[in-house]
Amino acid sequence: MLSCDICGETVTSEPDMKAHLIVHMENEIVCPFCKLSGVNYDEMCFHIETAHFEQNTLERNFERINTVQFGTSDNKKDNTLQCGVEVNSSILSGCASNHPKNSSQCLTKDSTLKHEAFYSENLTESRKFLKSREKQAGLTEVKGSIYETTYGPPECPFCGKIEEHSEDMETHVKTTHANLLDIPLEDCDQPLYDCPMCGLICTNYHILQEHVDLHLEENSFCQGMDRVQCSGDLQLAHQLQQEEDRKRRSEESRQEIEEFQKLQRQYGLDNSGGYKQQQLRNMEIEVNRGRMPPSEFHRRKADMMESLAIGIDDGKTKTSGIIEALHKYYQNAATDVRQVWLSSVVDHFHSSLGDKGWGCGYRNFQMLLSSLLQNDAYDDCLKGMSVPCIPKIQSMIEDAWKEGFDPQGASQLNNRLQGTKAWIGACEVYILLTSLRVKCHIVDFHKSTGPLGTHPRLFEWILNYYSSEGEGSPKVVCTSKPPIYLQHQGHSRTVIGIEEKKNRTLCLLIFDPGCPSREMQKLLKQDIEASSLKQLRKSMGNLKHKQYQIVAVEGALSPEEKVARRQDSQVFTAEKIP
Repeated sequence: MLSCDICGETVTSEPDMKAHLIVHMENEIVCPFCKLSGVNYDEMCFHIETAHFEQNTLERNFERINTVQFGTSDNKKDNTLQCGVEVNSSILSGCASNHPKNSSQCLTKDSTLKHEAFYSENLTESRKFLKSREKQAGLTEVKGSIYETTYGPPECPFCGKIEEHSEDMETHVKTTHANLLDIPLEDCDQPLYDCPMCGLICTNYHILQEHVDLHLEENSFCQGMDRVQCSGDLQLAHQLQQEEDRKRRSEESRQEIEEFQKLQRQYGLDNSGGYKQQQLRNMEIEVNRGRMPPSEFHRRKADMMESLAIGIDDGKTKTSGIIEALHKYYQNAATDVRQVWLSSVVDHFHSSLGDKGWGCGYRNFQMLLSSLLQNDAYDDCLKGMSVPCIPKIQSMIEDAWKEGFDPQGASQLNNRLQGTKAWIGACEVYILLTSLRVKCHIVDFHKSTGPLGTHPRLFEWILNYYSSEGEGSPKVVCTSKPPIYLQHQGHSRTVIGIEEKKNRTLCLLIFDPGCPSREMQKLLKQDIEASSLKQLRKSMGNLKHKQYQIVAVEGALSPEEKVARRQDSQVFTAEKIP
């Protein structure tokens, strides 16, 4: 960093300092005779030649300047050329400082290199201005008037040597004091060195080396700053990524919890109460809405408490006699049906206020058990049971788990069903029947076997199940086969027969626990309307769920077979139909 001796301003390079000094020279030149200022160098030279050309004025000023510079009047020179040099020196001194003593310090032989360099720089700039003025205005006589007057031979401002002519003095200064002057290459044989990084011209190799070292240090510092910045950016990016991962994991965890809670509510595992609590709550809602009188509420509550106490269904959702009514209908009507197979007698049970939305599996088990209880082949294993209520069925499944049936299914339901609204499916129906020594098996139709997602293999299997008792039977066949438990995602129903139409298409006859008693009782009329059968008939296009499971009853089990089935249920598998 370089500091201006005139104003103290700091600049970064020598070219900047030169430009700065030129500004001082152009703006602060003062006439040594009349103190005129505010003009440029050319105008000042013209002013001196025109306004102060008298010899006696030049001699007086020469005596004053010579006295200040050399401290004696005996060394005063009697030639106007020396005076011109001194005048020029005074002009340059005025550029450097407003005090005359700075000029003498610049001209003394024992002055420091800093002052000599500064003076030579000003002298060089002055000569550059003179040359520019000569080229532009062609006023060569100005130079002669300053340097080539007849008042005395010129004296070297650096070493005091006297030459006869100004040209000889200029040659002396350029050759002897070239290191103090900033002379271009064409004017001096001294080698110049260009900075390979910024183009700066240096006259000294060591100065150039120091200058290049500064460039290298600056680049190294910038690279270090870049590395620090890069490291900071990487750290920030890593922190942002960690924060994003944390938020993503938190969001995934929240979604998993919400999905799990949703599944718990859907499958009745959210500890919101079971059959009894839901029945009482829904009856209270009916009373508040005016749909049920308070007297009816108390009567139903009493009946429910009695049913729960003895563990037997109160029969308020049961519809009996439908199989017999269907037998008469198919014999007297249904001209489009070629043949129909019906299961053994079965009662229809529908969902009530206590199990609405989750009790279909329990209601289908009640339908299947109602058929088995009316079949003498199962008297030994059922021991005169009655159709149990839903809480009792839950208790029976828990007892089967305690015996060792299906431990995996038990753990999934937390080994508890009573007091919950947990759904049950084909596996729970299977282990419950097996624990009662009823022989059955599960068949899994795990994928579609027909076009448009249909399951023709399911229909064929059910047809074979019901029609295996005989061939060439009459149009209506009332078999001794129990109904079939049919499960798909989210719902279950009971298959009580199958139709074969004259065009050889098949149609299942199904009891749905979601169908209320008032609709099922329409099938008990003397003349059943064909429209009433729509709720029973399910064609192949109506069963297009992705997967179906059925539980089919085959007979009774001996105690030994029951033990074997219990061991097999440790690793539960179902028969899969490809």
